[in-house]
Amino acid sequence: MVVVTGQNKVTGNPDDAMSSSDAEDDFQEPATPTATQAGQALPLLPQQFPEVVPLNVGGMYFATRLSTLRRYEDTMLAAMFSGRHYIPTDAEGRYFIDRDGTYFGDILNFLRSGDLPPRERVRSVYKEAQYYSIGPLLDNLEDIQPLKGEKVRQAFLGLMPYYKDHLERIIEIAKLRAMQRKARFAKLKVCVFKEEMPITPYECPHFNSLRFERSESETKLFEHHCEVDVSFGPWEAVADVYDLLHCIVTDLSDRGITVDHQCIGVCDKHLINHYYCKRPIYEFKITWW
Repeated sequence: MVVVTGQNKVTGNPDDAMSSSDAEDDFQEPATPTATQAGQALPLLPQQFPEVVPLNVGGMYFATRLSTLRRYEDTMLAAMFSGRHYIPTDAEGRYFIDRDGTYFGDILNFLRSGDLPPRERVRSVYKEAQYYSIGPLLDNLEDIQPLKGEKVRQAFLGLMPYYKDHLERIIEIAKLRAMQRKARFAKLKVCVFKEEMPITPYECPHFNSLRFERSESETKLFEHHCEVDVSFGPWEAVADVYDLLHCIVTDLSDRGITVDHQCIGVCDKHLINHYYCKRPIYEFKITWW
């Protein structure tokens, strides 16, 4: 419907009567940001830091010189306090790092004077050094115990096919059996053998010749799987069966799993002629609570 009053025409939609200048104003951006927009914007200028920097690392308070945090250029701390990045502050004005601060003091001690943590904290400080990308500290920690020994141990475990997969299988089998039986513990059989060739006392003199002169058909007769839940081996290294058992128990314990083990005999599978398997079988008892 159109209503005519004098010389002016007004349509039923009042917005249609908006002038062209008013319409242009609707599309113009404000010349200055609103208070809300200004509050949300990050600082455009490089952040300035005092010579003595107060820190709040996950709720733990520290104070150190700015030069200490910038000691090594290629670290996360040097980048954070370079002025190129914005770091929030807490209510007291301390610069906040959202990280557990338990071992941050050890990080600062190394940056200050090159001090290394005591042995019982080496592994934990190593993880923090990885997070903050402090290469010199990582290098130093890798050359002392227990990390130096861990490198040697991992070199040995690198010879073991599917080592980590077998650990997972042990855990899964033990968990399933405990849940099925509604029991506090579960038992499973584990075979750990270093040599692929079966040995018995009276076969030892012929071991080397038999090992290299077996025909293809005889080789297949020697191949078998012991009737156990998990089997580790073979491998070629000086480390023996007991060394591998120590690795298995250690790695399970590091995951919070209580495990006891004992040898319960050998595999008596008859293979060919007077050859029997003779691989050692261990009973693992995993206690869940």
